[in-house]
Amino acid sequence: MNYEDTLRRIHGFQTFGSRLGLERMTVLMGYLGNPQDFIPTVHVAGTNGKGSVCRYVAEILRAHGHRVGLYTSPYLERFTERIEFDGKEISEEDLVSCSEIVFTAVDRMLLEGLESPTEFELVTAIGYVYFSRKPIDFLVLEVGLGGRGDSTNLVKDPLISVITSISYDHMEVLGDTLEKIATEKAGILKQGRPVVSAVREEEAVEVIRRIASDRGCQWIDAASVLVTDVEKSLDGYGFTMEGFGRIRLGMIGMHQIENAVCALKVVEALGESGIIELNMETVRTAMSTARQKGRLEILNTLPYIIIDGAHNEAGADALVCVILEHFPGKRLLLVLGMLADKKVDKLIRAFGRLDADIVTAEPDNPRKLDAEELCRQIKETGKDCTAAGDWNAALELVEGIRDRYDVILFTGSLYLIGRVRERLSHGTQEGFADLQPEFGEWIVQK
Repeated sequence: MNYEDTLRRIHGFQTFGSRLGLERMTVLMGYLGNPQDFIPTVHVAGTNGKGSVCRYVAEILRAHGHRVGLYTSPYLERFTERIEFDGKEISEEDLVSCSEIVFTAVDRMLLEGLESPTEFELVTAIGYVYFSRKPIDFLVLEVGLGGRGDSTNLVKDPLISVITSISYDHMEVLGDTLEKIATEKAGILKQGRPVVSAVREEEAVEVIRRIASDRGCQWIDAASVLVTDVEKSLDGYGFTMEGFGRIRLGMIGMHQIENAVCALKVVEALGESGIIELNMETVRTAMSTARQKGRLEILNTLPYIIIDGAHNEAGADALVCVILEHFPGKRLLLVLGMLADKKVDKLIRAFGRLDADIVTAEPDNPRKLDAEELCRQIKETGKDCTAAGDWNAALELVEGIRDRYDVILFTGSLYLIGRVRERLSHGTQEGFADLQPEFGEWIVQK
């Protein structure tokens, strides 16, 4: 198989949907020798902030000379983004060879009449096969959905568990109250292993505190940490935190300060347990250079072009707060694309706080919400909008009107902003040759 064949077969497992439960993964990983049992792991769950916290922790560990694996989802531009080792994505060749090993195990499952794994379970297994080949010191492992029944939860003895936040998302699977959602997320807590929680909602905090107590876990409350001297800039945010001094971030938003504090409490706990030896100057350097693509990412400044994968109410609220604070009175174009299985009404209400012209687009995903339908629902709130069609049509529409705006914001789904980022990052080389030459003025400068 070549790389394209491999991706087609992996994506073919989408037909099995998203199903929580560890039965399939237990069998699959057993056939593969249970490599997850031999990798020191930082296990990260939460509604929002998982990717950023994982990135911060991984960069701090790498900056201290450790060899670090990073497993996140979903990807923005390339499938290989999901699996990293030592700061580099898995190569196409390694993805093919590791996938073939996992496919063989899956074929064995099917021959034995067992249920097929899902796509996420398959990819998680591929990641573990890859990491098991590497001289890995730590794996920073992001939960896919929930926690208790997520395929990453085969980790028996993590170094530390992390819950970044609890808010309403995937309610049809995780439950319709914060207590139920927190119970699912806290399913990653393991007996006697510490947990860092940045959760603020009291009903969710109580659930995590109780489960941590029941399992003998040291509970570290990152949400109670006091930060002072907050500095806000489009170049990054800064703050002072006890034990770490002045921290400068390359990412923006008050929610990124919360994510950063969570990550710092994780590495502090690892340091206090003797697992790592922290150098504070090294920590500060790592925090200032860490970047997570698609999280309030500024691609250009004339006009400002910003992408953000806000796909639930809490994420949208955080994004809106940043836009309102940093761009008051600016001419704003909001390009919005959502998946049909999201709480569309809540997202529309959150984004409705912005005084913006609105274009609706369709993300590159089978679960996309039709642009016309999204536009119809927006108009029902009293706001006007234009339905562009798919993501590519939206980009062409924006090209024709971009000079009218100071800020152009693409958001609502990672499957929208991933395509936007890919196209703008490569400009005419990736299909903009037929557009006006001045379009190059707002192409991302790498």
